[in-house]
Amino acid sequence: MKTKEKVEFTGLPLAVYREVAAHLRQVEGVEVELIPQSSPQFDYNQSQIAGMWISVSSESGSMSQQRVEQILAYYRSRYTV
Repeated sequence: MKTKEKVEFTGLPLAVYREVAAHLRQVEGVEVELIPQSSPQFDYNQSQIAGMWISVSSESGSMSQQRVEQILAYYRSRYTV
């Protein structure tokens, strides 16, 4: 069984979303899917990515979930206002 969580970083550039996803994918039992922006209006202040789905396998244990939370906390502290 997997837990699935949607994570959004308002205004985060595409390159940084990809960096976060690559970092998370290094954790055992974690899968990441980037969600494309669905707004019909182009806006330079919006990211090309609306968010990401993060799935953590229950077999990977609490250490993997804890590591995911540490990674997300790091990026939140660096890139959110």
